[in-house]
Amino acid sequence: MTQKQIVIIGSGPAGYTAAVYAARAGLSPVVIAGSVTAGGELMNTTEVENFPGFPAGVMGPDLMENMRQQAEKFGAEIVYDDVTDLRLEPGAHGITTALGAEYTAQAVILATGSAYRELGLPREKELSGHGVSWCATCDGFFFRDQHIAVVGGGDSALEEATFLTRFASKVTLIHRRQELRASQALQDRAAADPKLEYLLDSEIAEIHGEDALTGVTVRNTVTGETSELPITGLFVAIGSDPRTSLFADSLTLREDGYLAVEGRTSKTGVEGVFAAGDVIDPTYRQAITAAGSGCVAALDAEHYLADLAARTGVRAESSQTADVA
Repeated sequence: MTQKQIVIIGSGPAGYTAAVYAARAGLSPVVIAGSVTAGGELMNTTEVENFPGFPAGVMGPDLMENMRQQAEKFGAEIVYDDVTDLRLEPGAHGITTALGAEYTAQAVILATGSAYRELGLPREKELSGHGVSWCATCDGFFFRDQHIAVVGGGDSALEEATFLTRFASKVTLIHRRQELRASQALQDRAAADPKLEYLLDSEIAEIHGEDALTGVTVRNTVTGETSELPITGLFVAIGSDPRTSLFADSLTLREDGYLAVEGRTSKTGVEGVFAAGDVIDPTYRQAITAAGSGCVAALDAEHYLADLAARTGVRAESSQTADVA
């Protein structure tokens, strides 16, 4: 059993930023980054142009590698493993991993992120970053003067569609029903946009392209008829799901399924448990906001540990390992 002052579950901008701050504070954090998902969603992106400090842009995987190296430079330990069991007990939170490692931690930061919902079609993942995207703010600039499509009918879909008309020559919104779910204000704004057109009662049946997206097959959900839509960009805006399965039964979730925290802090409803990044943020979902959230969580955890030590006189030895029977 390894005893730590702080364990960070999840990586990406939130987890790695929390690790940088916690390590610089001398807390020697362990980051359980995931065996497959280390680095988070940015590992699946290409060029990131809106992260401050990179005027020429930076590839998503390179940005995550830089963050990882920076965390390790200050003393964070990165573990490529998955948490299988989390026991939230104030003062001695228990963590078990898939490879059998066991930790107890005075503080835990949850940076498990969220996952964009996918259409589940062949070629969708293969063309991610090559015409298929889940983030208009991240990738819209690359589709200047092109015909692109947005899939979805809620607020996010209409917001992305109207944002993308700043760059595209035409944006086609594809929604499987006749009625949109977005607010009337957003629908009115979209209806006034001359670059935006609708394909209602429609869904994407196939995605085409080898090295880059060349078009999609659209199927009418009422008649079953299909047609071809030649586009070079496809933005999927059908929602996202926070990764909360580890703690859904032990922490308070909001009505939308995201983890609840106290106001602008990272504090959850359990003492010594903090959260950061997309697992608490269904609205902004940007690398920079996740990084800022990770900073908040690390500072909150640092203050908590200092207060805990003052109250109890107990300070965990960050590298202490004890045998358990």
